[in-house]
Amino acid sequence: MSHPLYGSLRAVHPLAAVLLQDNPGPMTLDGTNTWVVGVPDSGERIVVDPGEDDGTHLERLADGAPVAAVVLTHRHHDHSGGARRFVELTGAPVYAADPDLAAGTEPLTDGVVIAGAGVELTVLATPGHTADSVSLLLDGPGSGGPALLSGDTVLGRGTTVIARPDGALGPYLESLRRIAELPAGVPVLPGHGPELPDAVQVANAYLAHREQRLDQVRAALEQLGPEATARDVVEVVYADVDTSLWDAAEQSVTAQLEYLRA
Repeated sequence: MSHPLYGSLRAVHPLAAVLLQDNPGPMTLDGTNTWVVGVPDSGERIVVDPGEDDGTHLERLADGAPVAAVVLTHRHHDHSGGARRFVELTGAPVYAADPDLAAGTEPLTDGVVIAGAGVELTVLATPGHTADSVSLLLDGPGSGGPALLSGDTVLGRGTTVIARPDGALGPYLESLRRIAELPAGVPVLPGHGPELPDAVQVANAYLAHREQRLDQVRAALEQLGPEATARDVVEVVYADVDTSLWDAAEQSVTAQLEYLRA
């Protein structure tokens, strides 16, 4: 089936299906991917990123087998905004790195394993997009190998914004390097956009893109002077990009300038 497909649970992996929320936009692409994971005959499910507080989406998501756990990849409202209402609908505990979002659980840390619905989700701390960003390695019987639920650390299309106030380029580059060390052929189940076949390949492409952008920012600073603002740099580096995307680009350039000036 083609992507996007609003309102229908779409099987993507032997242990994962996606329900696409109807909240498209410049920062969400086609919308938020809510992942439903578990062994099909386990009698329960784990839900990753229930999305925004949208009654139609959450009610459709709650309709099914009991939810053993809700896991949040990071705090942004398009991933976590509906978590409280979803808990009211399902009674499930919430796992999150941000202690303000965890409910009935300890905050997630690197290496923690969440087990339920016949599968295991191993937490990879992947800060950078936000300080609390995590990715999740999904594995279980019949999977043929792990898959990576990447949140916004890796997207299915385009590149990730380093989001202020707590996003930072240095940690983000380290997170990409960590993903690049996974075995070849681990599929990516992203927070936005279509699934991708190889996490290592896309992480290396992201790293190359970031290095290219850093070189462009360095060149812009030589042209504009060392005190140039992020907006000044955007107008040079992103001159060929639709201006509707400049605000998002300014966030990334701000992170790049902080990284270079440090």
